[in-house]
Amino acid sequence: MKLGRLNHVGVATPSIEKSLETYRTMFGVEPRGAPFDLPAQGVRVCFVDAPNSQIELIEPLGEASPIVKFLEKNPLGGQHHVCFEVPDIHAAKADFEAKGARVLGEPRIGAHGTLVFFVHPKDMGGVLTEIMETPGEAH
Repeated sequence: MKLGRLNHVGVATPSIEKSLETYRTMFGVEPRGAPFDLPAQGVRVCFVDAPNSQIELIEPLGEASPIVKFLEKNPLGGQHHVCFEVPDIHAAKADFEAKGARVLGEPRIGAHGTLVFFVHPKDMGGVLTEIMETPGEAH
């Protein structure tokens, strides 16, 4: 398997609205759409387009959200993960596991409506890495 396109950088935030104001002020950009809840992932999400990728702003959706602990350690928020595209999510998962990487759960629908999974940061040089099936190529 080869490294695919960088789809987005996930940025955890205690407030999507405050983060959007920062992106508006600093970069003059608007969100791609309104923030939306992704209950299966435990987060509220909003995307900001960059010329070659996206920023995914993620806010906890309740106290059970997987990013609550991250925000406890980083109260202002910060880079949470990077996301790369692959043409076949199941082949990618098998490849990562064959190489000894810890895949965190089964593929599930992510914020772009395609299947995703995460690879443990300890197996990716300290970076939580999301692997996403390229939109339009879902099987």
